[in-house]
Amino acid sequence: MSEAFVVEVWGEPAGIVLKEGNAFCFHAVAGPFFELDGVQFTTPGHARLAAARLKPPRESVRPS
Repeated sequence: MSEAFVVEVWGEPAGIVLKEGNAFCFHAVAGPFFELDGVQFTTPGHARLAAARLKPPRESVRPS
């Protein structure tokens, strides 16, 4: 059975990473992360970093 890791970016689900041999394969669950679907990474952390680059953090809203 493969090890599975949930990847969240800024509190929102981005995908699941499954260990396949010596690599971790990204399976997207939402946009804009579909462009990473099927991409292999050396660690789950690298997958999360790649996903975070696709969606910048929401700007904080300051009260007036």
